[in-house]
Amino acid sequence: MTKRSPLSAIFSSARGAASWTGAAALLHIFSLSSALAQAPPAAAPKPPCTAPAYRQFDFWLGDWIVTSPDGKPQGTNLVTRPLGECVLQEHWKGQGGSVGESYNIFDSVSRRWHQTWVDNGGTYLSLEGGLVGNDMVLTGPEHVIRGQSTIDRITWQPKGVDEVHQIWDTSNDSGKTWSNQFHGVYRRRK
Repeated sequence: MTKRSPLSAIFSSARGAASWTGAAALLHIFSLSSALAQAPPAAAPKPPCTAPAYRQFDFWLGDWIVTSPDGKPQGTNLVTRPLGECVLQEHWKGQGGSVGESYNIFDSVSRRWHQTWVDNGGTYLSLEGGLVGNDMVLTGPEHVIRGQSTIDRITWQPKGVDEVHQIWDTSNDSGKTWSNQFHGVYRRRK
């Protein structure tokens, strides 16, 4: 008795046209899988957060000693990138024992930067904005502090590669006038 291959059995089957249909489908599957095997590999997906906008705040990355403009120590600040290329994380330690952290991210949908700040004194800030010239300017929504409507605005001004000024202003009149709350001069720790 002659052994037949599974394909020859399909072609010579007494089932007629139905077998031919099954054989044609099987051949079609084989030809598709062969074509897919010969297709060039798909390009690797682009890593997230690599567009130039994600680098706009990179001037703030680093290990900083922070003083007032007249040189009085204010604290230290370590700004890192813990989540790949997507997020800046701030680790603040103030002279008087304050400790705070922020997360900063560029949102590609709104095309704006966002910061969420919290500290051991119970302060919570939610800010958004972007570059204004070379400065990063983030502003919070109006909220009530001790019964008074307040807006927070923080500006980071790069002054070369080893110095950044951080200026925190508040407004109690919907942004018509601003009062300075903090002016930190960041100098890169060497």
